[in-house]
Amino acid sequence: MAGGPPKALPSTGPQSLRDMPHPLAGSSSEEAVGGDSTPSPDLLMVRSFGDKDLILPNGGTPAGTSSPASSSSLLNRLQLDDDIDGETRDLFVTVDDPKKHVCTMETYITYRITTKSTRVEFDLPEYSVRRRYQDFDWLRSKLEESQPTHLIPPLPEKFVVKGVVDRFSEEFVETRRKALDKFLKRITDHPVLSFNEHFNVFLTAKDLNAYKKQGMALLTRVGESVKHVTGGYKLRSRPLEFAVIGEYLDTFALKLGTIDRIAQRIIKEEIEYLVELREYGPVYSTWSALEGELAEPLEGVSACIGNCSTALEELTDDMTEDFLPVLREYILYSDSMKSVLKKRDQVQAEYEAKLEAVALRKEDRPKVPTDVEKCQDRMECFNADLKADMERWQNNKRQDFRQLLMGLADKNIQYYEKCLMAWESIIPLLQEKQEAK
Repeated sequence: MAGGPPKALPSTGPQSLRDMPHPLAGSSSEEAVGGDSTPSPDLLMVRSFGDKDLILPNGGTPAGTSSPASSSSLLNRLQLDDDIDGETRDLFVTVDDPKKHVCTMETYITYRITTKSTRVEFDLPEYSVRRRYQDFDWLRSKLEESQPTHLIPPLPEKFVVKGVVDRFSEEFVETRRKALDKFLKRITDHPVLSFNEHFNVFLTAKDLNAYKKQGMALLTRVGESVKHVTGGYKLRSRPLEFAVIGEYLDTFALKLGTIDRIAQRIIKEEIEYLVELREYGPVYSTWSALEGELAEPLEGVSACIGNCSTALEELTDDMTEDFLPVLREYILYSDSMKSVLKKRDQVQAEYEAKLEAVALRKEDRPKVPTDVEKCQDRMECFNADLKADMERWQNNKRQDFRQLLMGLADKNIQYYEKCLMAWESIIPLLQEKQEAK
């Protein structure tokens, strides 16, 4: 394994307050539709992320850009977005092939991590290793330590309620595999995190446990400084741009949490309704045995209800496997962003306290100590990285939720079309009986 990140990485320079978008504001296209409504003063000062085209290293879709047209499913309009920058990427990671391991002390699942890259940091063009959940957790912890100024993607929750969810069931393992795959792809697409030493080791080391024991993970200078910042400094107030982000994250997490709870109730009611349908349909079939001319229509109703049951089961599975995981990922994402905001606040509070101490010195022109200048550098680094990651996150969120909601609409359309076709198939049977009379 070659050592260290490349010399030149994408720069995340500081932005002015005017350039910092308001996370809650709509895009320019939405404002055009909405007419001449007057935005609040905060919105005038801090514009939307959608007011300008954003071209990011991770290939996020710029705001207001229409997705490619397609004559097939609605989802196809969005699938092409994922491959727009495929030719420019030099690192590809996939998670697949989950396997169950039964040992004397524990039972666990491992996943195959396949990496393909042309980067000089990798000695080989392709690697294949196996990792378990706690290895992913180790990686995320190391990324938080070594890259404290950046937003680290969340992992799916480790713990499940025993007796409610079987963590070794095929459905649960597949849902977790998708989430772990998304976690690594988020890191892979990041212009800084993807060059992290620990990420390289995670992808390539045959024996990760040996690496963990060696304790090779040394914090960066920024990480070391942030780690030793205590809570003894009190922040006076957040800058407006970061206060807006904090308020947005609180509201965003609240809304998603509400949608998640309601969606789970809907799924529960659909499952209960599905049980009733499966009891309801066969009644018409047994009834048909007692009838003469009505036998065929009754069998048709029974088959129709059976088809509707199958369609509802597919819709419920899609909601459980595709819709809910995205909601939960972004709820955890908002928590991760809040954590980075708090770290930024600590550095700012430390800087303010040290600057105030210099100002109180009885000197006509007190010289700014080196440690104060370093603290200022850390704060500016935090500000620049946090703004860049927030911008990247907004673009990912916009694309993910466009695809999620389009998929939700598409699945519901398919469900109702199947039910419509099922019920329409009974009408000819009834009409034939009437014409015969």
